[in-house]
Amino acid sequence: MTRLLQPVTAGVVTGIVGFASSFTVVLAGLRAVGADERQAASGLLALCLANGVVAIWLGLRRRMPITIAWSTPGAALLAATGAVQGGFPAAVGAFAVCGLLVVAAGLFPMLGRWIAAIPAPIAGAMLAGVLLGLCVAPVRALAEIPAMAVPVVLTWALLSRFARMWAVPGALLVAVAAIALTGPGLGAVDVRPVVVPTVPSFGVQAMVSIALPLFLVTMASQNVPGMAVLAGYGYRPRLGGILVGTGLATVAGAPLGGHAVNLAAITAALAAGPDADPDPGRRWIASVTAGGSMIVLGLGSGLATALVLLSPPVLIEAVAGLALLGALASAVTAAVADPERREAAVATFVVTASGFTLFGVGAAFWGLVAGGAMTLLHGRRKGRAESGESTGDSGDSEESTGDTGDSGESAEGAGGAGEGSGAGESGAHGSAGDPGESGLPGKKAGASRGETRLAQR
Repeated sequence: MTRLLQPVTAGVVTGIVGFASSFTVVLAGLRAVGADERQAASGLLALCLANGVVAIWLGLRRRMPITIAWSTPGAALLAATGAVQGGFPAAVGAFAVCGLLVVAAGLFPMLGRWIAAIPAPIAGAMLAGVLLGLCVAPVRALAEIPAMAVPVVLTWALLSRFARMWAVPGALLVAVAAIALTGPGLGAVDVRPVVVPTVPSFGVQAMVSIALPLFLVTMASQNVPGMAVLAGYGYRPRLGGILVGTGLATVAGAPLGGHAVNLAAITAALAAGPDADPDPGRRWIASVTAGGSMIVLGLGSGLATALVLLSPPVLIEAVAGLALLGALASAVTAAVADPERREAAVATFVVTASGFTLFGVGAAFWGLVAGGAMTLLHGRRKGRAESGESTGDSGDSEESTGDTGDSGESAEGAGGAGEGSGAGESGAHGSAGDPGESGLPGKKAGASRGETRLAQR
């Protein structure tokens, strides 16, 4: 019995942190796309049940600490997108289509490779643009309701320094206390869990504005990092089976208002790390317990929704923004990591963050379009520059240096971050290329050898 205490405790903590740190984001997203308070509470309950069932099933079947969560970046996407034509039923239809796309990614690995082919700076910039609106909410709250917001922000700041895992839950508790002291109380509010089915409808606008961006964000910001966390602790489950399971859970939860179920990325480390159990073969107990904890917490979805309804909207948005600051930092870092794709990433970020809508389609989709167009435009321009250099038009060694650095991306294609910059730096300094910089083993990028190298290609 004593041996169970550590992994069970870790699982309970994982469930509480996962729920408390981002349920406000989920409710904000569902309300933004048209859900009323009962539909939002139903959606939160559906997500908790789906998370718990899939986590318990995968943990018992695979004997690995596979933690399941809702898509927090996906909920932020909903908050940034807003209402679509057809209202909440159209959003529910988009949730179901997103789940089917996840299932397809699990059954057909080619689809997953297509998602991976999206340049990391573009994907990061789109996510950063989606998150920005909520992440500035703490600042707005400090200006609009300082008496309630200052204690929340200070609690978050102090706990992020001394007990980072509890920073957002601690800020949430302070917000709840502020609501209890200043609000009308919960006496007239029905806090029982509710289940409100919504018949889905399917429209082109909702598919383009919600289903496709939600699928991309969930895959790139949740499933891929979640697998990386598991691999870091020595666990390598088959991703295909996990995608099929979470995709089916998303489809099942969609009629009740749940938007997306996926691998946990942040809380995954709480169940998969050594703090859960010194024996890696027993850490699955923590993920299974976390799943059970999410089911129990889901029964309090009515209470959670009532607290949100009783508070000033900007206060709950502030707590959600604090929960997403780390995700915003990671997204911005990914967006600007590659100098050769930085302009395309900035274009993606600006368009996504603007809230721009065209033909009823939201900004996240147009941000991807803008980034893709910039990437193609710059790639074509650099291809022409490389072609001009190979004809011998640039006899000056300084010009040759510039052309060599500028052609780094087109020579490498859509590789990982830093490939183009490595070539550019090597050319600028006239030194031999390092495999870590140029992206290709043994590649020489010296400026004086630029024409010879291009001719060989």
